Formats: sequence, structure tokens, C-alpha cells
Amino acid sequence: MVERPAAALKELVENALDSGARRIVIDLENGGIDHISVTDDGCGMDPEQLRLAVERHATSKLPDGDLSVITTLGFRGEALPSIASVAVLSITSHTGTNHTGSGATGWRLVIDNGRLVEDGPAAAPPGTRVAIDNLFAAVPARRKFLRSERSELAACLDVVRRLAMARADVAFELRHGTRGGAPRRLLSVAAGMDASPVSLVARLAALLGPDFADNSVPIDLDRGFADSNETEQRIGLGGLAAIPTYNRGIADHQYLFVNNRPVKDRLLVGALRGAYQDLLARDRHPVAALFLTVPHDFVDVNVHPAKTEVRFRDAALVRGLIVSGLRRALDAAGHRASTHVSAAALGAFAVPDFAAAAPQYACAAGWGDASLAEPPRLFTEFPPAFVSPDSGLSAPTHFAAPAAASHPLGAARGQIANTYIVAETEDALILVDQHAAHERLTLERMNAALGKGAVASQALLIPQLVELDEIAAGRIADRATELAELGLEVEAFGPASILVRATPALLGPTDAVALVRDLADDLSAWGRAVTLKERLDSIAATMACHGSVRAGRVLSIAEMNALLREMEVTPHSGQCNHGRPTWVRLARTDIEKLFGRR
Repeated sequence: MVERPAAALKELVENALDSGARRIVIDLENGGIDHISVTDDGCGMDPEQLRLAVERHATSKLPDGDLSVITTLGFRGEALPSIASVAVLSITSHTGTNHTGSGATGWRLVIDNGRLVEDGPAAAPPGTRVAIDNLFAAVPARRKFLRSERSELAACLDVVRRLAMARADVAFELRHGTRGGAPRRLLSVAAGMDASPVSLVARLAALLGPDFADNSVPIDLDRGFADSNETEQRIGLGGLAAIPTYNRGIADHQYLFVNNRPVKDRLLVGALRGAYQDLLARDRHPVAALFLTVPHDFVDVNVHPAKTEVRFRDAALVRGLIVSGLRRALDAAGHRASTHVSAAALGAFAVPDFAAAAPQYACAAGWGDASLAEPPRLFTEFPPAFVSPDSGLSAPTHFAAPAAASHPLGAARGQIANTYIVAETEDALILVDQHAAHERLTLERMNAALGKGAVASQALLIPQLVELDEIAAGRIADRATELAELGLEVEAFGPASILVRATPALLGPTDAVALVRDLADDLSAWGRAVTLKERLDSIAATMACHGSVRAGRVLSIAEMNALLREMEVTPHSGQCNHGRPTWVRLARTDIEKLFGRR
């Protein structure tokens, strides 16, 4: 369906990729509204194929007519005739063989809003050039609902960027304003040597910026399964996922691919969100470029006109692969925090103007005046001491400060405002938010305890009756055994009611009715009981927050160092349960620059 220039551009670039192109050049005018052209060096089309390409529901991409095994990006045979009905469509192509019987080397076809106006030989290099001019000019009711040039251009750029991510072995170039003088090159990436992970990482860094690559972890997971014929098949997951402290306020920076097809599927988006469940605040979103590889008959890409949604034969297997693959990679990141956090901290430093401030203090009270109130003491250093029994931290009774170079997070030197730990390494200053850090450590302890077995149940004094519709009640009743493993004991009570006899003990007092209703909604959406586990994570995060060292509490040097040591060996300790950083690093060279020493 052609709704806007970006939709038409997507179809043309996908056709170019299907032709085996190694270089694709895109030119746009007025955000693609006035002009779009896509030039490739692919296999080209002869005159007969050109004429067939603009016929409705005609395609050469399904030689066996099997819609269950689709290996190309395009296959419906609808895009070119749909575009030709609402614009001027020009196609010039050359297969490398002279089909014209003359000196011309290619063939050209032009259709003006559904009317064929040119069909004859034309000079052309090997490959194909498709141009779209004056989109919706003859359909003003549709043209007037297009957005501004900038918005349409942004949508076109996003389409090309996603397709360029999917094919690291193909060169892409996108130019805008080709008719109004010197064009602006908005995107240009060279072809990689192959489609290997190394080429993929280089392509992602080129398209999403080096910051993303520097603050991401590689994903590499492969899992086997048996198909309906009991034949061994494999699915894989690759790409890059940003560490939690490198996040965004919107979900537009999530790039998902199935067999190199860009998709925006809610199952995949939900799995990505689930993997970051207790690592990000609800209003923050992870950044990732994930590539799922599955057998072609395992996925149905023919469920949406735009081919952006897919259906999997085993959705639970796919979701489990994504969640486990991401969690494994994020666990390996350890206590890493985003590099831009420290850069932002340095940028916030400003040299105070003491000369301007001094007269104000002198006017208020003389420098030697006893009435001058003592300023608040921000930095506090404490001698070695016993660990407070309620701190949740452990340290030796007689503490000896470690050498600054002996640990990644260094040795504690004191506190700022009884909230931030100051530590020193051999070449940097480390600042740690004591509450955020201990909150993460407490949560990881709770998760470890949770993973040792089935969740304990807390029987309700009076069982709770939950009224649902029959379909929702049936979903809950069918999963009663699985829910029991998670500590939720339920049973059917009539066709449209569920009786709750026990809830997970870890939740403490909870609204059983709301819990079951939310679970029924999620079972409807995803078909499996994962949300209860995620709810446990959420509740555990809240409990960890209340059970952690609070900001404003005085800690001893021993307690500080115990906290640092545990952070160094705990997964995800670089961010709290809400996705905020727990520590920042200020390199010695950066500090020297602040004081003009460099």
C-alpha cells in the first residue's frame, strides 16, 4: 500500500536488493513528494519482464508459487502497479544483453497515473533505474494529507537506514535536492566485504554512530529445535544491544530484522522490552539492532500489506531466544556504564568566578567575622570502622584501604553530601551514587534467590474470586500448572470466573484480582505466562529500593569499599533498577584540563 513517499521508496529499494545489487543510489526531491529515483547495478529486466512487472498481482519472485517459503523481500506483485496508478512511474533497465536489435542497450517503460505513455529502447548501463515523479498529483485528496518536506524526508531516511543495516554487503547512497542545485548527501556507506558480524558491526557504527557501538554489547546466540517432521532446525540471534544506561526517551531507536527483513513486530518489541525489564525506567527505551535468523518456513511474512509484521510458528521459542540472548549479553557487561554519562558529568563542570563572589560574602559578614555561619560540609572522610549491622554490606573488621590500582572501581576516599562515594583509581576519580548502587546489588541478590527454585506461595485467608469473560478465564485456567510454579495458585470457578487461593509470597500483600486480570490480558497478547515473572522483577525492584542504603546516610570507609567490591562482581551494577547510572568516571587527564594543566 502506497501511503507516503517512504512506502514507495521502501518497495523500490527492496526490489533493488532482490535483483542482487551491490550498489544502490537514491535521489529525492521535496522529501520524495516530487521525485524519487532508485538506481541499482543488479540483474536488470528484459522488455517482457518490464511489462510484466507493472501488471497487477504479477511477480517473478515466486517461481514455485509457494507462499510458505519466501526468500525475497518483495513477492506480492502489487507495489509497482500501485505506484504507477498515483504517479508518473519510469523504469529503465538493462540486463547486459542487447534486446532491442539496435544500438540502444536497454529498455524504458513510462506509465503516467495508470496510462502507458512510453515502451521502447533506451540507452542504459547494466542494472535498473526506477523513478517516481509527482506522487499523488492527480489525487489531491491524498496529497494534501502528506506531511511537511522534513517529516517525509525523515521517514524516507529511516527506511533506507534500516535496509542498509540489513545488508552490510551492499553500498547505499541517499541524496536530497538533486534538482535544486548541489544535492545534500544524507547517507553514504560503502559495501562491506561480506555479511559477516564484523561487517555488520562496522555498518551499524556508520549508520547509528560510534557512540552506539562503544556502548553496546554483541549478541550471538544459536538454538536448535525440531520442526513438524522432527527434523533438526536452528534459529539464531545476532546484532548489538546498548547497555541500559545508554537509552532513549522514545522507542524509535530499536531496529529489528527477521531474515534481513526490517520489521516492527509487537512480539519482538515486547521481548526486547522484557529483556530490559528491571534495568530501565518505564519512560525510557532500550537501543538495539537485532537480527533474527530463522528457517523461511518458520515465519509468515505475508500477514500485513507493508510486510512489517510477521508471525512465527513458535512465538514462545522466539521470545525466549531474544530475552535469554539479551540477558546473557547484558550480564557479561558487568558493571559497565555508558561513556556519555562521564562526558556529561565533565560538561557540567564550570569554573566559579570567586572574584565576583567574594565582595558579596564580605558585605554580608567580614571574612573574620564570628557571625559568619559555617558552610555545609560536603566532603566527609571517615577513619576505618566496623560495618554498621543494618547496612547490608560486609567488610573486614580491621579495614586496610586497598591500593588505588588494585580494583576497577578503586579505593574509597570519602563521601560527598553523605550520598556519593568518592573513590580513586590509578588514573581516574570515581563517583558512586550509594543508594542507586546498593539498590541494584540488593535486587540481584533477590533475583538469585528467586532462581533457585519455584516461588513460594502465600495462601490467602479468604480465596479471591475474579470475574472475567469466558475466553480470558479459559486462558488462565489452562495455565494453572505453570502459574503454580510462579507461586500463583488458581482454579476455574464456573465458565467465567477464576478462584485465587494463593499468591507469590515474594509479592507480599497484593491485589490478586488486578494481578489475574493483567495476566489474562498479557496471555491474550503473548500466549504465555511471562508477565508474572516480570511483575516479580518489578516488585523485587521496589523492595530492593526500600531495603537499600539511603541517600544522606553516613558510611564508613569499610562500608564504601565493601560496596565497591561487590559492584565489581555483580551484573548490571553500572545502572540502578530504573536505568540510571550508578557511577561515573572522571579521567585524570580530564580533571587536569579543568584546571588548565593540559
